[in-house]
Amino acid sequence: MLALLRTFSWQELRHHPWRSAAAVAAVMLGVALAFAVHVINSSALDEFSQAVRAVNGQPDLELRAMQGPLPEALYGQLASHPQVLRASPWLELSTLAQANPSEATPQGTSPAPARVVLRVVGADALLLPAVAPALMPRAFAGSERLAMLAPATVFLNAAALQALGLATDGSGAATLRLHTGLPTSTSYTVRVAGTVAAGGAPLAVMDIGAAQDLWGQEGRLTRIDLQLQPGTDRAAFQQALRSMPGWPANTMLAEPGDAVQRIGNLSRAYRVNLTVLALVALFTGAFLVFSVLALSVAQRAPQFALLAVLGATPRQRLALVLAESALLGLVGSAAGIALGTALAATALQLLGGDLGGGYFAGVQPSLQWSTPAALLYGTLGVAAALVGGWWPAQSARHLPPAQTLKGLGAAAGRGSGATVGIILIAAGALLASAPPIFGIALAAYFAIGLLLVGGIALLPWGMAWLLQRLRPLVAGRLLLVLPLERARRMRGTAAIAVGGVVASLSLAVALTVMVASFRGSVTEWLDAVLPSPLYVRSALSAAGGEAALLPPGFDEAVAQLPGVVRVQPLRASTLQMDAKRPALTLLSRPLAGDPARWLPLVGVALPVPEGRMGVYISEAVVDLYGLQPGMEWPALSRSFSTLAQERQAQTAIFFIAGVWRDYVRQSGAVAMDRTDYLRLTGDARATDLALWPRDGTDLAQLQQAIRALAAPGAATEAEMGAGAAGLEFVSSGDIRERSLRIFDRSFAVTYWLQAVAIGIGLFGVAASFSAQVLARRKEFGLLAHLGLTRRQILAVVAGEGAAWTGVGAAVGVLLGLAMAFVLVHVVNPQSFHWTMELRVPATRLLALCAAVVASGTLTAWLAGRAAAGQDAVLAVKEDW
Repeated sequence: MLALLRTFSWQELRHHPWRSAAAVAAVMLGVALAFAVHVINSSALDEFSQAVRAVNGQPDLELRAMQGPLPEALYGQLASHPQVLRASPWLELSTLAQANPSEATPQGTSPAPARVVLRVVGADALLLPAVAPALMPRAFAGSERLAMLAPATVFLNAAALQALGLATDGSGAATLRLHTGLPTSTSYTVRVAGTVAAGGAPLAVMDIGAAQDLWGQEGRLTRIDLQLQPGTDRAAFQQALRSMPGWPANTMLAEPGDAVQRIGNLSRAYRVNLTVLALVALFTGAFLVFSVLALSVAQRAPQFALLAVLGATPRQRLALVLAESALLGLVGSAAGIALGTALAATALQLLGGDLGGGYFAGVQPSLQWSTPAALLYGTLGVAAALVGGWWPAQSARHLPPAQTLKGLGAAAGRGSGATVGIILIAAGALLASAPPIFGIALAAYFAIGLLLVGGIALLPWGMAWLLQRLRPLVAGRLLLVLPLERARRMRGTAAIAVGGVVASLSLAVALTVMVASFRGSVTEWLDAVLPSPLYVRSALSAAGGEAALLPPGFDEAVAQLPGVVRVQPLRASTLQMDAKRPALTLLSRPLAGDPARWLPLVGVALPVPEGRMGVYISEAVVDLYGLQPGMEWPALSRSFSTLAQERQAQTAIFFIAGVWRDYVRQSGAVAMDRTDYLRLTGDARATDLALWPRDGTDLAQLQQAIRALAAPGAATEAEMGAGAAGLEFVSSGDIRERSLRIFDRSFAVTYWLQAVAIGIGLFGVAASFSAQVLARRKEFGLLAHLGLTRRQILAVVAGEGAAWTGVGAAVGVLLGLAMAFVLVHVVNPQSFHWTMELRVPATRLLALCAAVVASGTLTAWLAGRAAAGQDAVLAVKEDW
């Protein structure tokens, strides 16, 4: 076998290097994309895990509130508990930090230092060595020994120092301006006294007491970490805490790895979808290997026949072609692993760990190369090449030596029946209705693959049915009878040529319809959730948390301006309902008894019973928490219980009155009327204001008037002060345009994959027609002897190309629509927990089909030129 590879196969490679290079490149591309996605995501998740462990340490349990802060009194109870070895309190805040311009390092080229989202962690310095060594402060040279306990003093990690443009060695005094809210009283100056070793996003550590004093958070904590006595049963301990008198009902105990599991679960569907899209390129690479080897076997048919005469068995001929396909896959996989590593390293350097999903934004991970993963994806590349080479290998195996040496080609084969194709399509339909597996639409992906393979398997039977119906219509027309009769007798080879168009076009149609459906649904959703023409929010919204809130009464002050018709405040906050799931987003906005006007509801809203508070959940909450309209939600009532007790209000009983569509918050969102929220919490602060200006109002003057409300000297009855970082104004049109631009950028890879699939499909059509034309030289010579001109022979070949690519385009569109239905109605709801309407861009699909048919006709005509020349007449010389 090695001798044949060195001589027989090597000669083929030398004479047609471009053809083998195309197959290798296709395999390389598929492996590279899939491996790069894996490396980037695993590197980002590993970096995130390390950052979480560095900041949180390794406690046995973490105590948090479902929403809002924890009362500091809980810390005293837990620290004195006999089963608790060590309790450590934490206060976590988010702010926008800005270095003093005179103290930034010279490398900063911007005259005004950038504002950086900074996570501030307040901790007990005496407990840090035992609970979180990576957060232990390391004072700069010259800083006082007890700087960690000093007020308004922070210690930054390397990412924060770099982002803020500060010297890493502490040379020169360094102060930061922390913007933490609109009133000027919440913008502070702090001193940078040293560093911490923790990695990850920009981070600052300070004494917890100093943080409470600086932010006015006396008596409040974010979390309490617990290290239990050896031998303590965690489950029994948690039950004992919940049964303690006066224990807050809105607290939640979490395991140390829950944070990593939450982000892993949230990003898993996104990672799997990216990997599947990358494997689409590998699938098309397998088809290109098939096309290349089919053409190669057709060209070398006399040599294979000679090998058979010299003693090569059918099994040896099969093994030889499979060995050639394995070599193509091996070279392509090795190059793909190298290219994927380079792509991953470049992406991590330029984009960090985020591939567009927003799950690892701000993370700058190092490359985590995995040998098992490289072997896995390399094996997939080789397997794809072997699958592509199987049918050409079978052709070489069943080749008739004597007939082939005479140049008569293979005997006419019978088309396969429809049983296999029907079974595959039926199995695909059944799998499409299966539930997700571990939160991933694996069954739906297999269903799409079975639909595609089943459709291609039905092609010979479908071709036979079609040709039988066309036969009476072309009787008496020689130039139409010739291609029709040949296709009817050799419908297996005709199906191979059509299969290339079907495989590539169906994938392109499925992706086109899915993207068009998603984009159309997002456009309609934006129209529903952006009812007002102008929106206002704090410029500190990037920091999130308390910093993003507008002052109490600000919406009422804006509503009094003469150019404003109406103001609608919106409050968005986090709500942790399950320690193992990402936090929900709680939205409070005026619903005014008409939720369908302000929310894109799915179905009709239910009437809220007397004594209940109506809430409206997104589709993700339905899937993740198993809730349905008409149910009560006791867990949500517990999350508000402590807040209601503080206001001496009755605990609310929440009633799920409807479900709405949300394309932003994949982890889920809950909407409630603002009046109910104020009654439970008393917190009138908002994160956004929706404005309806009067007709003819100068928007620039209106914005200036609103800014004046937050400017120095413009205090109102609500005692609003100056906006340290100001306000941001954005129109609904700008939001819509920006959102759709982000959408198009996120799905740019699908457009690229469509082009790759179509290109590879057309290459396969050209290779298939070339292989058939080479096998028909004597047929063309005979036709020339019978009086057909070269032009007529080319017309026959071009007609075949137009007919079969037309049939392939029709079948490809039908299969693509079926696959798009699964993508839209199964994969997206199971992966991202949202639904959309199926939209078919008919004009775009018709243009795509027309381009494919025209290209197929042209490639068939070009393939026929070489075989229909003068040498076609000489091809029958040996039969004279």
